[in-house]
Amino acid sequence: MSADVAATRREAGVGPVPGLVLGCDYNPEQWSPEVWHEDVALMREAGVSLVAVNVFGWSDVEPEPGRYEFERLDAVLDLLHAHGIGVNLGTGTASPPPWLSTQHPEILPMAADGTRRHPGGRQAWCPSSPVFRERAVALAEQVARRYGSHPAVRLWHVSNELGCHNAHCWCDVSAAAFRDWLRARYGTIEALNSAWGTTFWSQRYGAWDQVGTPRLTVSTPNPTQVLDFQRFSSDELLAHHRAEAEVIRRHSDIPVTTNFMVTAHRRDVDYWQWAPHMDLVANDHYLDHRLPDPLAELAFSADVTRGLAGGRPWMLMEHSTSAVNWQPVNVAKRPGELLRTSLLHLARGADALCFFQWRASAQGAEKFHSAMVPHAGTDTGVWREVVELGATLGRLEEVAGSTVRHDVALVFSFEAWWAADGEGHPSQHVRYLEQVHHWYRALRAAGIGVDVVAPGAPLDGYRLVVVPELFLTRDGDAAAVERLVANGGHALVTYFSGIVDADLRVRLGGYPGAFRDLLGVHVEQFHPLLPGEMLTLDDGGAGSLWAEELRTTTAETRVHATDGPVPGAPVVTRSAHGAGAAWYVATTPDLDATTRLVREVADGAGVRPLPGAGADVDVVRRTDGARSWLFVLNHGSTPVEVEAAGFELVEQQPITALTVPAGAVRVVREEVPR
Repeated sequence: MSADVAATRREAGVGPVPGLVLGCDYNPEQWSPEVWHEDVALMREAGVSLVAVNVFGWSDVEPEPGRYEFERLDAVLDLLHAHGIGVNLGTGTASPPPWLSTQHPEILPMAADGTRRHPGGRQAWCPSSPVFRERAVALAEQVARRYGSHPAVRLWHVSNELGCHNAHCWCDVSAAAFRDWLRARYGTIEALNSAWGTTFWSQRYGAWDQVGTPRLTVSTPNPTQVLDFQRFSSDELLAHHRAEAEVIRRHSDIPVTTNFMVTAHRRDVDYWQWAPHMDLVANDHYLDHRLPDPLAELAFSADVTRGLAGGRPWMLMEHSTSAVNWQPVNVAKRPGELLRTSLLHLARGADALCFFQWRASAQGAEKFHSAMVPHAGTDTGVWREVVELGATLGRLEEVAGSTVRHDVALVFSFEAWWAADGEGHPSQHVRYLEQVHHWYRALRAAGIGVDVVAPGAPLDGYRLVVVPELFLTRDGDAAAVERLVANGGHALVTYFSGIVDADLRVRLGGYPGAFRDLLGVHVEQFHPLLPGEMLTLDDGGAGSLWAEELRTTTAETRVHATDGPVPGAPVVTRSAHGAGAAWYVATTPDLDATTRLVREVADGAGVRPLPGAGADVDVVRRTDGARSWLFVLNHGSTPVEVEAAGFELVEQQPITALTVPAGAVRVVREEVPR
């Protein structure tokens, strides 16, 4: 099916099951059939309506090459259907069985140092391997042929978390595929040499067979070669998804998707390129307690996923009831946190909330990962909270299909992330995602909701666009921001933006390159700061990480540095442009100063914060055009009062004023739709 047809399906509101979904990842192969019957009864009690099965089923379904055993999977699907539970059916291809890597060790991925990775974990396969692709597609076709019309199946799940562990492979097979990708991109070896700047360090290529994957080098590698390898690797994984999806669609008209990983620790796939090929956008998300603000990152991930879904409802395919098993300290959720964090995804546009996994495993690498049914069974706080979540979703059913829309857009780019964090830059301490998170945290603390958009996306209807560290900027990306400002909108652009084009070629004439004229500033030199070094700002704030030798051309200075490498230099400027205004920030202000600044910029753009929203209180509005629902999630330790009137759905009562207890969630069908 083409991307256009996929988009049409999404426009039509195709989803796995009607209404709001509570779901899970189910692994019946780990348990006896007696347990299966207990499971389906408990699923009904909890309100589970969709389960993912056969995600890692390859060795179970195809125990030997070409010999397929479907009896157990048949029984599981029939049992689930008999109890009114839909199935998100995996192709089973996420990890190859031992027989495949034994017969064909060449499918195993190669690391950048030229060493092979061995089986024993998961995803031990090269994305460019024709042998793996052939065997995986053959399995997907067998599964699709057998279950394409099974009444339990509501959604197809290709592989699992593609690229989680094997996004890049540096083997000779990958090198040949990389050369094919480069030929398609550049056409001639001369064009490749121009794009990669191979006149530097005598890197000029005379023939295609001289080009390889960017394995470990004795010095800094060619940065554009590395960037193209990242682009290629994302495309290879997408090609694998599309190959499996194509055979599924020969046998079924049920929607097809795979689970994205829009999280702080995964950056290897450009999901803006993938999303048009999904019938339904799905994401996996786990709270990351290595971050300074895990809740803000959760909110950001949900907003990104909604952006990938084009603003339409999306699916949370995996999250956890409590602790995960892969962080240095696996923090368990506190009482009430399961409900609150789950509904934070719902507030930001998800219509399906699914957990990994249903029943906690007794063996294997993830046996200490939390589940809906924990090791201790159902006489537990976790189980009671799971049941509470199911009941709450039942009371919120009317929200299904509604959407979220804000007046502020935030530009986020996987490609700029790859490029900005490359070697040989002014500071290795300036990391792209950390800068994006910093500005997002400030917007959230200021009570300002955002839609996350791709570079170059149309900005019609937005009052303000925020552009953090868009190091790689195409002409069209900058033009979209300029059009918004010229037509009366506002923009806020931060340092190290607009510096290079798509080939990582520096835009000459002074920084910030592509945004220089719009912002009315001219930067002669970067002055990155050492760890712990701070700038004193004359608005009472402090800056870190970065300073610049900056002068204004058409902009006015709003904040100066009073010390640091360039005392007196502007660090916050504002330039009138067309009917709007463009702001530039040349350091990383502390969070309080950043929050004050975004409030000022938003106010000037006519953006009003949602009442009561802040760092400890998420306030989000969903609407279907005729009705609106105000979600208020209080993560703090004291009650909050929020201006709202209508019918509160969680407690099922009319209200004229809203008080949300500490740690609680309230959802108001508003009296006057917004």
